[in-house]
Amino acid sequence: MITIGLTTWTEHPALIGGEDRPVKLTEYAGHLPLVELDTPFYGLPRETTLANWQASVPAGFQFILKANQVMTTHGQREHPVDFEERAATFARYKTLMQPLWRAHQLRTVLFQFPPYFNRTTANIQYLREMRTWMGDLPIAVEFRSPSWFATPGMTQDVLAYLQSLRMTNVTTDEPHNLNDGIPLVETVTTPELAVIRLHGRNAQGWFNQGANWRKTRTLYKYSEEELQTLAALVRRVAAHAQDVCVIFNNNSGRDAAPNALRLQQILDLHWTNLAPQQLDLF
Repeated sequence: MITIGLTTWTEHPALIGGEDRPVKLTEYAGHLPLVELDTPFYGLPRETTLANWQASVPAGFQFILKANQVMTTHGQREHPVDFEERAATFARYKTLMQPLWRAHQLRTVLFQFPPYFNRTTANIQYLREMRTWMGDLPIAVEFRSPSWFATPGMTQDVLAYLQSLRMTNVTTDEPHNLNDGIPLVETVTTPELAVIRLHGRNAQGWFNQGANWRKTRTLYKYSEEELQTLAALVRRVAAHAQDVCVIFNNNSGRDAAPNALRLQQILDLHWTNLAPQQLDLF
């Protein structure tokens, strides 16, 4: 199965006819069967918040949730986190995810590492510790440092290691050069799931970390030709994975939803687990 989703549900006016207001989760779920949320990265949500999310979507709707920043080592070069705090964060996170996991609505937990999470012996070992702490919960890994894919041989070693840990390597489309970003590595390291994340190709916005960096880094609209090429990529990956989740993150200009809906058309996808749209009620 191929599913397509966006990052968050509130910021996609194309799903509600261009209205200038936040999109509701119930409205989002009428168009797409999957969403990625970064809320847990900044702070672990309350159990009631997770329950409200579940109550707002059909039974088959899927969530990809980011791991907390303590779990991904963000900011810890300047402010190290001790073992006890990290272990406690993993334990709390794992407990919070259980209702979604039992309901088959947690597609995976996304560990998006910072650019300075390089391929070192300590970080390779940390991936193994992550698997121990997370137990049977699904893990998807997105590296930001090119050191993990410096050579073809090294790439194969990294992918084999992730496969041994039952971790999904995220196929990422983003600007990259020798010192920043990662290349698009078309992979399937877990046969049950492949994840493709599309950040856009705005190299100027991506690499120039000025005052407006966060607003411009994903300012990109995929062209029809690019979407056709991405559709071919998705089909190739789908030949080797039971499920493929495609996430559009190119939303600084509100282009993610239109691009996602067009990719759905190209791939001729029809999902049966969507919420009723407002017009369907009459």
